[in-house]
Amino acid sequence: MRILMNKYNKRPYSRYCQEAATLLGMLIQEARKEKRMTLRDLAERANISRGTLHKIEHGNLSCELGIVFEVAATVGVSLFAMNEENLSAELRRAQSKLHLLPKRIRNNSMDFDDDF
Repeated sequence: MRILMNKYNKRPYSRYCQEAATLLGMLIQEARKEKRMTLRDLAERANISRGTLHKIEHGNLSCELGIVFEVAATVGVSLFAMNEENLSAELRRAQSKLHLLPKRIRNNSMDFDDDF
């Protein structure tokens, strides 16, 4: 796996991750333009700055995930290959599966050894 540096920040990302973000940004930009929305229109609708929207459309991985998902949903870009109903069903399936895992795997607490 090759690691790439994002041009907007110094954190390294894999090629796969960077290309996925770039593709999502391009799909958002394409959908925005098909809807004849300007950067300003979509930014105002998503309640973000035009600069943030520009970063999203250019695959900047430092943008908050929730904002990216909201912008994609606003212009109608599907994040998963399923509709909203199927997405909800898949979410319930994943939650059920996670609840079936043994507690030792799901345990979030950490034991600290404070003996010096």
